[in-house]
Amino acid sequence: MLAARPFASDAELLSAAERVWWSLGRADWLEAFAAHPRIGARAEAMTDWARREQAGANGAAEATLAALAQGNRTYEERFGHVFLICATGRTADEMLGALRGRLTNDPATELRVAAQEQAKITRLRLDRLVVS
Repeated sequence: MLAARPFASDAELLSAAERVWWSLGRADWLEAFAAHPRIGARAEAMTDWARREQAGANGAAEATLAALAQGNRTYEERFGHVFLICATGRTADEMLGALRGRLTNDPATELRVAAQEQAKITRLRLDRLVVS
């Protein structure tokens, strides 16, 4: 991305980010996933961006937060990386439902789903940057 600068437009930046992301391999994706906090993690453990994105977990019932914590552990044991979801606009219950549903995926499918979620997160973050 740095080598491709400057971009002629915001659309060109967004297109390049998408193209670069999908040209990367598994190891690169896992490195990106590792930079994300767990869904439902304590707010102090998150960046300001992650805190805003996971705002739907704020005020969630203790049972839901406990189920998210357990689901995160189960997911990480099964797939070897953090559960990744574009949390913006989602409630804790919605995220928990998605987590549970994705546990049935095979590892190759889930890696691709997580990569799609990362692409959504990146797009939202870039949109915020270019608007500012």
